[in-house]
Amino acid sequence: MVQRRLVLFFVVVTVTLFEVRAQNQPNASGVCQSNTNCSDLPATCINCSDLPATCINCSFNTSCAYGANTTVQCSPRSGVRCQGNQNFTRTSLCMYCYQLPPEKYCCTQNTSCVVRGTPPSRYLATCTIFDDTLCLSANRTFNKWLPCNRSTGKRWSTAVLLSFTVGGFGIDRFYLDQWGTAVGKLVTFGGLGVWSILDVILIATGYLTPGDGSSYVY
Repeated sequence: MVQRRLVLFFVVVTVTLFEVRAQNQPNASGVCQSNTNCSDLPATCINCSDLPATCINCSFNTSCAYGANTTVQCSPRSGVRCQGNQNFTRTSLCMYCYQLPPEKYCCTQNTSCVVRGTPPSRYLATCTIFDDTLCLSANRTFNKWLPCNRSTGKRWSTAVLLSFTVGGFGIDRFYLDQWGTAVGKLVTFGGLGVWSILDVILIATGYLTPGDGSSYVY
């Protein structure tokens, strides 16, 4: 009895530490940069050549070599105030906005798509080019199909630990919001051990995932 209580105490402390660590980690998905309000920029504080891409007009040569750096002539948009030379050059990738690498833009996140499925689920996202990036097209917003990678913070390592230690009580399935089967596992004491062993394998291989359809945090 004492040993069982010690095991449960160890599991609770370990899970708490994992969850606190997960909450303190920065969001890897990133946050979209908001477009600058060009009319609010103080003219005495910014050089024209330093204006964000959303505040300038540039002349692109569409016959440039795809993917290569190209030099473009730019000037402030009408109504934008700045100091210094009104005509300047910028370096840009010879790509249309939707062709840029993912680190050059951010996309909306879907909070309801289901990660599981064959083929993998996808959702239509709205993507916006970052303010410091130039591209050939004037429209800096575009739509793109992205794989569903939604996560609600359930950690794979925590699920494996719970399944290996107290899986016989259904704690692992309670953690994964698999409430119906968790109760069944609890009252049958992990299917007399067989169910517990299977769940350790299923969780460790990533086959058994959170009940809301989200993905693990690894």
